[in-house]
Amino acid sequence: MHYKIVIPSRFGSSRLPGKPLKDINGKPMVWHVYQRALETNIGAENIVVATDHQGIFDVCTEFGIQVVMTREDHESGTDRLAEVAELMNWADDVMVVNLQGDEPLLPPKLIELTAQVLSDSPLAGMATLGCPINDETDIHDANCVKLVADHSGKAMYFSRAAIPFARDGFEADAMQGSKSPWLRHIGMYAYRVAALKQIAAMPMAVVEGLEKLEQLRALWNGIHIQVAAIESAPGHGIDTQADLDRVRQIMTEAAY
Repeated sequence: MHYKIVIPSRFGSSRLPGKPLKDINGKPMVWHVYQRALETNIGAENIVVATDHQGIFDVCTEFGIQVVMTREDHESGTDRLAEVAELMNWADDVMVVNLQGDEPLLPPKLIELTAQVLSDSPLAGMATLGCPINDETDIHDANCVKLVADHSGKAMYFSRAAIPFARDGFEADAMQGSKSPWLRHIGMYAYRVAALKQIAAMPMAVVEGLEKLEQLRALWNGIHIQVAAIESAPGHGIDTQADLDRVRQIMTEAAY
């Protein structure tokens, strides 16, 4: 299976400015995320960091990481990936996995799985992951994005609301184990370049604007998103200083 990995790495962050350059065990965060990409064994030539900041560009260059400079005005990560595909002149049938630049602990097997799901679904333009929700608190948490897929794994909708809604009440027993009907969306995406170009050329969808979920633009316009279910969510990425401190401790103890 042949695919590309793009690591969007923006300097601007309201909660932790400049986080791609934050030090973890003597190396910047972006370097650690790049290592997770290398662990897929697809080869450095198939991995690209996409940034909008000269400092990040320079650090990547110093470490020998393939990096491209992208515009600062992209509305979403999908739009940034589409620019990378254009800059790299990738063919429409090339598959691209979006590896978030603040996920230094993401298991490489999830990158591989996301690409495999798309490869195995020739009618899909995108693929992503979900895992069972076993806690009612998460179902009602707007920061926990839920998804509903049909019997074949094709995404029907993503929402911050409690979907599917249990009209007669949420039963704790129904949420236990891998058979829970509620799925948390895990923000891993694989795209075909043709779909990337389509999505980037589309205006923001009404539901996308309401939910603030970029994947709804694809669904709104009829693009097939294939979903694979995994047993549990990976560890949370780095959004705050507390997250950074937690990851530093984990990586120190694990001798990354």
